[in-house]
Amino acid sequence: MSAQDLYDLSPLLRLLLVGTLLAGGPLAWVWLRNRRGTPLRRAQVLTLLTLFLTFDLVLFGAFTRLTDSGLGCPDWPGCYGHASPIGASVSIQAAQTAMPTGPVTHGKAWVEMVHRYLASSVGFLILVLAILAWRRWSSDKGKATGSPVSPWWPTLTLIWVCIQGAFGALTVTMKLFPAIVTLHLAGGVILLVLLCIQAVRYTQFESGRPPVGISGGGRALLWMGAILLAVQVLLGGWVSTNYAVLACSEFPRCQGSWWPLMNWQQGFEIWRELGMTGAAEVIGFSALTAIHYAHRLAAYLVLAVLGLLAWYLNRIPALRIQSRWLAGLTGLQLATGLSNVVLDWPLVAAVLHTGGAAALAVTLTWAIAASRVRTSTQALSNLNPSESRFSA
Repeated sequence: MSAQDLYDLSPLLRLLLVGTLLAGGPLAWVWLRNRRGTPLRRAQVLTLLTLFLTFDLVLFGAFTRLTDSGLGCPDWPGCYGHASPIGASVSIQAAQTAMPTGPVTHGKAWVEMVHRYLASSVGFLILVLAILAWRRWSSDKGKATGSPVSPWWPTLTLIWVCIQGAFGALTVTMKLFPAIVTLHLAGGVILLVLLCIQAVRYTQFESGRPPVGISGGGRALLWMGAILLAVQVLLGGWVSTNYAVLACSEFPRCQGSWWPLMNWQQGFEIWRELGMTGAAEVIGFSALTAIHYAHRLAAYLVLAVLGLLAWYLNRIPALRIQSRWLAGLTGLQLATGLSNVVLDWPLVAAVLHTGGAAALAVTLTWAIAASRVRTSTQALSNLNPSESRFSA
């Protein structure tokens, strides 16, 4: 396919129409289930549903990447200039005949296009959230009680989902450029974080529960866990997009050594093509080992901090549910991470590992948004006495 054909916007309107039709189902469900509820109640439910569907989109994006379907349609936003693989069947068949194992096959083309359909439907739902938020803001002017969510939050989310679309386009047109694919994965997690903040604020307002007061030390521990998790997500994305998972096929050692031969400079040369160095040479196995081992070493620290966080939050009754989710998801990450190494990167474990990282980001955001540093006059009825060990 020639370079000028990589972007063909002619099927864009049809793609957006498919996304709008798919979004119609969730919108109708929210309206019917909450037709007697307040506008804020409907906004809360729609935000939670959009968060859930975005999480599903992140999982399907991982499935798309791990099944090597990212180039199932080698142009954007359509497939060989069509809105679906049906219209592109002749071109797909020709590409599949030339290379039977890919990157273009009928199955991979459908996986890639379904991912785009789901992404456009999530984008439409976020657009609806932004429109509703601005309408509430306009109608609430001058009133004592307004919306718990500033309209700028869904607006920022809408802007970010558009940026995500741009990264999705670059992922295809730049032929799975590792830095772009990693940023696309990170962008999906950021989208979840933005939606989670809004969902928590709506829920607090609807339930009448203010943020939980915790110590300054506990709050710092939450932020530390979030920052470390963000770094680990980037490292994990770098491992996956460089196909470095199998550089170490044993645990806890790697290649029979506690410190195998590693080329850190080559492994973390960011701006380069897949499988190549910046000097257009094939990337060495020692570089892939460095990528894998960096993720593994960071995982030890992240697991320790998340385990400590789960223990700490469990001592605060109002945050106990976040504690349980955090502990369960941390265990899932450990199990799926080990499975990827010793079981030769099984698809289910790999998808769950990405999903677990995204769910951990949502859980930590939930805990951060649902809490704040307590003041000296705030009631301490929600705290266990031992929580004071983390006081600043």
